[in-house]
Amino acid sequence: MKISNNVLETIGNTPMIRLNKVVKDVKALVLGKVETYNPGHSIKDRMAVQMIDDAEAEGLLKPGGTIIECTSGNTGMGIALVAAVRGYKCIFTTSDKQSKEKLDMLKALGAEVIVCPTNVEPKDPRSYYSVADRLSKQIPNSYWSNQYDNLSNRKAHYMSTGPEIWEQTDGKITHLVVGVGTGGTISGTAKYLKEKNPKIQIWGIDTYGSVFKKFHETGVFDEKEIYPYITEGIGEDILPANVDFSLIDHFEKVTDADGALAARNLAREEGLLLGYSAGSALAGLLQLKDRLTAADVVVIIFHDHGSRYVGKIYNDDWMRERGFLNKALLVNDLLKAHKDQKLITVGANDTVRQALQLMKEYDISQMPVMKEDKIVGSLSENAVLTYILENPVSHTEKPVADIMDEPLPMVEADLAVSQLNKYITKKVPAVMAKDQSGNMHILTKYDILQMI
Repeated sequence: MKISNNVLETIGNTPMIRLNKVVKDVKALVLGKVETYNPGHSIKDRMAVQMIDDAEAEGLLKPGGTIIECTSGNTGMGIALVAAVRGYKCIFTTSDKQSKEKLDMLKALGAEVIVCPTNVEPKDPRSYYSVADRLSKQIPNSYWSNQYDNLSNRKAHYMSTGPEIWEQTDGKITHLVVGVGTGGTISGTAKYLKEKNPKIQIWGIDTYGSVFKKFHETGVFDEKEIYPYITEGIGEDILPANVDFSLIDHFEKVTDADGALAARNLAREEGLLLGYSAGSALAGLLQLKDRLTAADVVVIIFHDHGSRYVGKIYNDDWMRERGFLNKALLVNDLLKAHKDQKLITVGANDTVRQALQLMKEYDISQMPVMKEDKIVGSLSENAVLTYILENPVSHTEKPVADIMDEPLPMVEADLAVSQLNKYITKKVPAVMAKDQSGNMHILTKYDILQMI
């Protein structure tokens, strides 16, 4: 029988999945290493087992002991799985910016969770680092795994994640894109891959409010770089021992908004419900796409599952409160609302009377004017009304071509709605765009107001 002796034996060997729609403008082949297939639904399962294995081997953790860890949730989940199988107790400290779903999942596995303030310095006695350190000294037979400075973290990825990626890409990987938090994933994986091929580029994804990028580029730990941010799982206000900066070729910072929006796009366009850091990793890659060629093979590590964030980035109200959704609104979103609407046109040689009848029948205010299957102009209700009022007797048989305006501007479906003010003016009341099926639509000021 093909069985696993316990849940820990199912960790690793996660799939590599090709990305398509979300990277349509990227020349390279882009692959996602989807770590949600681990039993704890994140990559942290790998290093959780390694840290506990090594602690047991060194005599630092004894039977019936208590494992203490400061965690954003995912490492805690991995450790909780190990604890459940091997009979340990768990106490986790975490920050108050973590999602409620993460905390509830840890408690479901029997862990005690202590929530600490985010906006304090690491050395502050209230920080989740300091609280974990203090508890480990106060509680008998306890072990603080300390994922930030415990090199078993990156050892796990050197031993498993790196080899898997090399094998799955048949050694053709040219770029690795990874969100950087504790640094274990990027450093362990990078070490293995660069030993195989030193030319492989390692790109670390950072967030605004974190010290990594500036330190990597200047060697200066600048406290002015530190400020609160919303993104979970990446960025730090410390320099963990697990981050080997010599292995990282470039750091790219991504905003909270761009990370959240990219994660939502992965769900809607690729069917991959992933975490916040996955969105940040994708957004970082898209910011760097001009550095890639058609010959490149890029692997993005997707750390965790979107179920941890259903109350945050996958919640429209939460997104609106932070002003993220307005930024996300694209012309394509307006087109989706028009999907069942037929485009009504009028011929250049048709009469004003015929145009007026069409406007009344379909309750529309704008129409493209056609001639030989080409758009040659546009007709608005204002133009029709103005002409009728100025010519109350003989208006009906006048050809539309005599009163039409210039054709409405054409815009791309991926244009941000916020950019439409460049096209829609007092004289130009609407734009035209083509949906994914190739059908044309008119988008008016009213359509924009309705969507917003």
